[in-house]
Amino acid sequence: MPQQLANFKAEFFKALAHPIRIRMLDCLRAGEKGVNELSEILQIEPANVSQQLAILRVRNIVIGRKSGSNVYYSVSDPALFRLLDTAKEIFNNHLVGVRDMLEQM
Repeated sequence: MPQQLANFKAEFFKALAHPIRIRMLDCLRAGEKGVNELSEILQIEPANVSQQLAILRVRNIVIGRKSGSNVYYSVSDPALFRLLDTAKEIFNNHLVGVRDMLEQM
C-alpha cells in the first residue's frame, strides 16, 4: 500500500475516532441537518456540535450547505454509512463471541 494512501486512511479513521462524531454521522443518515437540530437530537451544546463538525469537515467527511444564516450538513459520500454498518456488524460479532465464551464458562 502506498504511504499516501496509508496516511489518508489513518487520518480518516482519526476523524471518526470519537463517539459524538459517530453519533452525528448516524443522525445524518436521514438527510442534512443544522447545528441546532443535531444539538437537540444528540443532547449536546451547539458549540460542541460545531467543534465536532469542523473536524469532520476538514477531512471532507461532511459538507455544509449555506442557506441564509444557517448551514446544513450532510455526509459527503454515502459509502460512509456502509463503513459504519460494517463496524456495527463487527461489534455484534464480537459480542456474540464473548457471549459464547461466557456460556462455556
